[in-house]
Amino acid sequence: MTHFIKTKYDLNSAELVSVIDELSLWAAPFGLRLLEMVKIRKNISVLDIGSGLGFPLLEIAMRLGDSCKVYGIDPWEAAAARVKSKIEICGIKNVEFFTGFAENIPLPDKSIDLVISNNGINNVEDQEKVFIECRRISRSGAQLLFNFNLEDTMIEFYSVFKDILNESGMLNELEKMKQHIYSKRKPAEEVICLVEKNGFTINEVKHDSFQFRYADGSYMFNHFLIKIAFLNSWQELVPGAKQKEIFEEAEKRLNSIAENEGELKLTVPFVTIEAVCL
Repeated sequence: MTHFIKTKYDLNSAELVSVIDELSLWAAPFGLRLLEMVKIRKNISVLDIGSGLGFPLLEIAMRLGDSCKVYGIDPWEAAAARVKSKIEICGIKNVEFFTGFAENIPLPDKSIDLVISNNGINNVEDQEKVFIECRRISRSGAQLLFNFNLEDTMIEFYSVFKDILNESGMLNELEKMKQHIYSKRKPAEEVICLVEKNGFTINEVKHDSFQFRYADGSYMFNHFLIKIAFLNSWQELVPGAKQKEIFEEAEKRLNSIAENEGELKLTVPFVTIEAVCL
């Protein structure tokens, strides 16, 4: 048990990046909703913030065609190399990729007609700076379309984790957990206020959710997505000397829930926001 605690991945490893799906089951539900809401039209310029391994950057570029120019930006260097390889192999001519941060977008003022981000803006260091940059580069009437998962993401795990920290008297770690959740998953109302404050008007806010289902907690902890995207941040909330004890207890309790309910579910609520540049 708890051998998953020893998992460490180097996200700049070309070998690791080569086996990560461009559109994982994590990103797909967000991405499908996003694509439904994109205003498809010719002769526009597009920016995708947080392009990762190439979605929705390349999909949008292929759907819009060569009359459009599509830019992507992401600081993940190893992923950028893979995206550029895909662009070349697929023969996509209307894409330009920037390795960098969305707080400093290397595009001219009033040059973009569509800004899109699939669960990316919630991962930046300074959301307000990003929205200021989006306003700067957007033409009047430009569409801003992005989504992000909400604070109750994986509430089934976090409720168990919270109980264990409480029972162990680890109040500092409990506060760290709350701050961790807030830093990655701010309330929708707070993000909407930032969007409106920085020169956009909200057109639509759509709430959705999906679930990951596992045979038990052990298989959840050992799932590749969990290990690569979540486990390290969970471990950082707990001192190294206590990790085995805390996660062993979490695994035990999640396994008990799965046994009682027939499976373990992790719910992911998310919101998709469409706005227009004033």
